[in-house]
Amino acid sequence: MADELALDLEELRHLQSIAKRPRIVSIISTEICNLEKLSKEAVSAATSQTPTPISSTKVVPTPSLNYVTLGSFSWDQDNDKVKIYVFLEGVEQEKMETVFKPMSVDIKFNDVQGKNYRCAIPKLNKEIVPEKCKVLVKPTRVIITLFKASKGNWLDLHFKEDKLKPNVDKEKDPMAGIMDLMKNMYEEGDDEMKKTIAKAWTDARSGKTADPLKGYP
Repeated sequence: MADELALDLEELRHLQSIAKRPRIVSIISTEICNLEKLSKEAVSAATSQTPTPISSTKVVPTPSLNYVTLGSFSWDQDNDKVKIYVFLEGVEQEKMETVFKPMSVDIKFNDVQGKNYRCAIPKLNKEIVPEKCKVLVKPTRVIITLFKASKGNWLDLHFKEDKLKPNVDKEKDPMAGIMDLMKNMYEEGDDEMKKTIAKAWTDARSGKTADPLKGYP
């Protein structure tokens, strides 16, 4: 539409330049003003409809860090707390991640001389107080202090299930002795006794009688 209006304006201006009669010049001038107004509106509308390019920022996923598990460390305790000693040089306090929970500890040492280390105890021997626990960084070691939820001595840092189960004496089946007796009587008895015991045995197994010796003289 804007192109058509531009062509019309060009032709009207040409006619205006060659027109001589005042009335014709006035009519052409009025039409030129109208077309110029329409042309500006068309340009403005086209500009507003032009989609604004949206700048898209590509999010680069952060690669997951690999950690070397610290399997060996020393520890000691008193009645109130446990101290874990991790012998590691070059640890920076601000590059550590600490997670204390009532029954677990997870400490990550990031960017220690180009490597990442982790000291984790997924299940402690007993409960601790997470908000009181702390980590102290020394030049050649890291001291992790765990405050016990209840005072006492820990036999180990890690929780260990008691595999010793109580020895429960099962009550002996009261029918076992009777069945043994019937078996012996059947093996040693005559034909009539065997017949009677066999019938009693069958009735007992089918639930017809609770007494396997019922009917035996």
